[in-house]
Amino acid sequence: MKHRGERPSAQADASVSRRQKTLRTLHRLRHLLALGGIGLLTGCQLPAVSGQPPGEGASYPAQPTTDVLTGPVAVARVVDGDTVWVKTEGGESKIRLIGVDTPELVDPRLSEVECFAREASDYTKSTLTGQLVYLESDPTQDSIDRYGRRLAYVWTLDGRLLNFDLINEGYATEYTYGTPYRYQQRFRDAEAAAAAQERGLWSPKTCAAQR
Repeated sequence: MKHRGERPSAQADASVSRRQKTLRTLHRLRHLLALGGIGLLTGCQLPAVSGQPPGEGASYPAQPTTDVLTGPVAVARVVDGDTVWVKTEGGESKIRLIGVDTPELVDPRLSEVECFAREASDYTKSTLTGQLVYLESDPTQDSIDRYGRRLAYVWTLDGRLLNFDLINEGYATEYTYGTPYRYQQRFRDAEAAAAAQERGLWSPKTCAAQR
């Protein structure tokens, strides 16, 4: 069964060129955004509302009420930037983050570790290791991907959305598989902001230098 939120295996060999193409495109947009457009994303924020981390403003997704979330569940271990294991009543479950594509760290189909993969993995480890999290499903996406991984958004107990933070801090690119998902526009805005401000993999000193 096809799934949404995960790159098909047939496209694995094209993952590097896809990311480089995205880097080139957003590098050009970065200069336009820096002239004033980025203010629409980050400069005109509204006061934080209940349930949002302070200082994030209207651009940061608000955490849903806990009655529609799963958890809290304990994080068992982190595989890489966008894949983690959590402990559930039925044992451990592997979670693939929706809407996020971090550089590949452990994919055996690739001949080398992708640029910024270790940094993305370390970011997720530092955020989630030893923590409890909430899982949010999305009815617009399949619940399980072709590899048996549950597709979800991962929220920390203090209201942080890991999926968003990975993109916003420059550790990941936004990724849509087939069908738009709940936070798609917010994730795309976060990617544009990260590129405009040259954070993480968008920096000329890291992966952007490969464009």
